[in-house]
Amino acid sequence: MYTLSFSFSCSLHLSHFQAMLRGGLWDMVIAMVLFGIWLPSCFSQTTSPSQDGKIKFRLAGYPRKHNEGRVEVFYNGEWGTICDDDFTLANAHVLCHHLGFVEALSWSHSAKYGPGTGKIWLDNVMCGGSENSIEKCVSRGWGNSDCTHQEDAGVVCKDERLPGFKSREEMEGLNTCRSATNIRLRPLSGAHVGRMPVTEGVIEVKFKEGWGHICNTGWTTKNSRVVCGMMGFPSQRTMGKKPSSLQTVYRIHSVACTGNEAHLSACSMEFSKANSSASCPDGGAAVVSCVPGPLFTQARSQVRLKGGAKTGEGRVEVLKESEWGTVCDDHWNLQSASVVCRELGFGTAKEALTGAQMGQGMGPIYMNEVQCRGDEKSLWDCPHKNITAKDCKHMEDASVICNIPYMGFEKSIRIVGGRTDHEGRVEVQVKSRWGTVCSDNWTTREAMVACRQLGLRYCLHAITETWYWDSSNVTEMVLSGVKCKGDEMTLTDCQHHSVVSCKRAGAQFSAGVICSDTASDLVLNAPLVEQTVYIEDRPLHLLYCAAEENCLAKSAAQANWPYGHRRLLRFSSVIHNIGKADFRPRLGRHSWVWHECHRHYHSMDIFTYYDLLSLNGTKVADGHKASFCLEDTECHEGVSKQYECANFGEQGITVGCWDLYRHDIDCQWIDITDVKPGNYILQVIINPNFEVAESDFTNNAMRCYCKYDGNRVWLHKCHLGDSFSEEAEKEFEHYPGQLNNKIS
Repeated sequence: MYTLSFSFSCSLHLSHFQAMLRGGLWDMVIAMVLFGIWLPSCFSQTTSPSQDGKIKFRLAGYPRKHNEGRVEVFYNGEWGTICDDDFTLANAHVLCHHLGFVEALSWSHSAKYGPGTGKIWLDNVMCGGSENSIEKCVSRGWGNSDCTHQEDAGVVCKDERLPGFKSREEMEGLNTCRSATNIRLRPLSGAHVGRMPVTEGVIEVKFKEGWGHICNTGWTTKNSRVVCGMMGFPSQRTMGKKPSSLQTVYRIHSVACTGNEAHLSACSMEFSKANSSASCPDGGAAVVSCVPGPLFTQARSQVRLKGGAKTGEGRVEVLKESEWGTVCDDHWNLQSASVVCRELGFGTAKEALTGAQMGQGMGPIYMNEVQCRGDEKSLWDCPHKNITAKDCKHMEDASVICNIPYMGFEKSIRIVGGRTDHEGRVEVQVKSRWGTVCSDNWTTREAMVACRQLGLRYCLHAITETWYWDSSNVTEMVLSGVKCKGDEMTLTDCQHHSVVSCKRAGAQFSAGVICSDTASDLVLNAPLVEQTVYIEDRPLHLLYCAAEENCLAKSAAQANWPYGHRRLLRFSSVIHNIGKADFRPRLGRHSWVWHECHRHYHSMDIFTYYDLLSLNGTKVADGHKASFCLEDTECHEGVSKQYECANFGEQGITVGCWDLYRHDIDCQWIDITDVKPGNYILQVIINPNFEVAESDFTNNAMRCYCKYDGNRVWLHKCHLGDSFSEEAEKEFEHYPGQLNNKIS
């Protein structure tokens, strides 16, 4: 038996994961078996054999392939790292030769593969490239460094071995990366088999040769905490050592976790050699009992996840002084992400994502360079820096994917008849019977839940007629009257009829979905509305086209046209697409409606609602905006415009772009001719009928306090519907009204 010690921080970026797949490591990403969960490929470390009994080298960190990683050096009996100060490609060449590769392709700085631990053995290393040992290069000497582990250097070596070179793994006949890829809990008694989620059981680890167990000699609650986190649970119960009568293979021994690791692979442990097993003296198979967390306990929390397709994933947002803001991704890693996940009642983090991979937020950015140990109760307890405007942009928003308990929801739903595995007629299992779903009132929100339950992320379209899909094996209808909020985990969690009743019961009218890996997300620039509001008395002879498009109050029909005027509350609106897919009208160009008066096409009948409400929520005036023209007015740096309405062009809003509706265009108003002076609430809702799918509908509404004195108007506290805390939003609801024009 020999010892493998793992100590590194893992942080998965999508681009690295895709590179892993392109690099042929797909066979390591094994589908979850039973209640299992994937252990990352950083279980393996590429290590050079000791040439002189003193110095060894290895590549570590996560995510990575076998020929890249953080450089670690074994010197004086201890593993450590190399600082990136003065690091060059020549240094990388020397290190890649040490590791048995023919040359280096590139090198990385700032702990790209996660910060290491222990000593920083070398600093200011300067090699020529032809040295046969890193010791021959210029440096500050062993152990002399002024760096932190956030400056650990990494290398990418060419995937070609030096002739005759054998790695330690090859010499010992072991590749741990291919020997342990899955972990699962086997229920302790037959009575618990089939119950979801499995919270207590024997830990089983998948090796190439089959499933093996962990010896529980020396097993601690800290070890259990790590395993429970991987299984999607926030904490563990204390258990006495349970006797084991298993005739089993013990492949892992002497596990020693700190409790803050995101993966068991980050703990120290001993392995039995392949095709052999050591006994477990005075013990048996390791057992854990986990405490499940409520899946939607986000109320009153200081952190939340936004923009994700599934439970337990999304952009990280934190609460400060009653307003939500985002977290910058500098130094974002699995340790910090796991604190977020546990705070929300999930397990550890599966992935710590950077670069706004769950969409960009709006509003303030509160935290930067968050560096958690892993045992903090709240992200606010972790060391971090406050943000200035020049530090970070929303394109650097941090996100997480948490480990959540496996519930098997996808086993009771399927889609059939579609052209791809992302579309088809929805069939569900109700009381052991499979059947179709009635499409009466089937909308984007119901389709969102169906795609989520299927594990297919976002909804692209809700289909109410499925006659063009194969219906040769159509079953009976088993579910009708489905009405979802959009955040449910299964269709049966939504409201539905107790007895099936469908107006259009034919197979061609059953519900269907088209799912997608990405979705758009529209938000309104609230401060701009507040800054641009004013009142205009507009002559009736200039409002004929607006009247034709129903943009005036009903009383306008009794006006003495073309004499007189209408009083209009006007403002500009900028609508951003902060999602991960372009916002496109549901209907194609062949279905757009031409309006001769304004001489343009409407791609959506209603794109925005404008409402003026009394303080008790009663509507006193309203307006609406058809999509006169959905186009890219401006875009962030590096993003190109794609949509332009001129010459019957394609309409839409590109990711990272925004559409400007100026205050001086028709229908960009509310007709307040009949409104008396007083205190009101202005409400603007984008995509109000959920006609186009988005990743998040909670940020589609904006509200402001509004004071109208009969001649002028003031707006203040304009905010998106989900940007305030629950308590602050309730306070907004009970607004007593502005008593004067002094707005603080």
